[in-house]
Amino acid sequence: MAASLEELEQRLSHLRTELRGAVRARDKAETARIRRALREAETAWEHALESEAGPDGEVLLTEPPAPQASATTGTPGRRERPTHGSIPIREQVHQALTLLGAPASPKLISSTYEAFFTESLVATKLASLRRDEERSFTAQGYARPYYICAALTHDRLVPARGLLALSTWPVERRVIGPLSPRTDFLTHAVGTAEQIQRLATAGHPTPDAAWRLLRRFALTIPGAYDATAPEPDPARVIAAARAEAAVHQQEDDQQRKAAAQRVRDQLADVQQLFGAPPMRDTLRDASGTLS
Repeated sequence: MAASLEELEQRLSHLRTELRGAVRARDKAETARIRRALREAETAWEHALESEAGPDGEVLLTEPPAPQASATTGTPGRRERPTHGSIPIREQVHQALTLLGAPASPKLISSTYEAFFTESLVATKLASLRRDEERSFTAQGYARPYYICAALTHDRLVPARGLLALSTWPVERRVIGPLSPRTDFLTHAVGTAEQIQRLATAGHPTPDAAWRLLRRFALTIPGAYDATAPEPDPARVIAAARAEAAVHQQEDDQQRKAAAQRVRDQLADVQQLFGAPPMRDTLRDASGTLS
């Protein structure tokens, strides 16, 4: 029988307490064991969260809300947006990133959330979110089931500019190597297409904004777009994206794994999520002045 959210949250809290003890005792084997158990529990928590309806009737990824008729036209497929947001912004970002499956920019996160969910997400509000999350983690450690954190550059292990990620993802998924922007783009395309397929399977119409988002992906993936079709075929987009990803996957995986090992070996817990502090000397140009 699957554990409830409450049971999983209790287990997460217990594991985090154990982890602090193991780290303080410098017991590497026990620390590694608890980290694995913690990742498994966090993944189970995410799955349980996705299957449960949120506040005010908001339903998460597996069951998007049914469309409402427009107040002026009565046209189906359009949804009224609440005047006041009922979902915390960090939860909105979590939902969008879970759907996309890879680090993403605030603009893409906002577009994705608004394409599939009932509330708006203002991208400019994300500017301080990562800093707030870092302060919370610094103060409380693993007190929350997840944090909105940073993607990390593969070479300097500092925060990748303008990219947000989830703390529950393995480091390899959050590291950005030379090929990662393209492979992550293809992951975004697959995640978007799969969500549209889930909508169809559940008998829900796909919002126009979701089709526009999928079209933007399909237009830049060879073989993904049929100009004669009224809308992109999600299955075709998925196949084309995976075919191109296979070309880059091995090299990208190797670069990410090497960087992820350096992250684990060199960085403290908070830095593994939010990046190493930038070294000012590396920012000096040939003239000796800061760039």
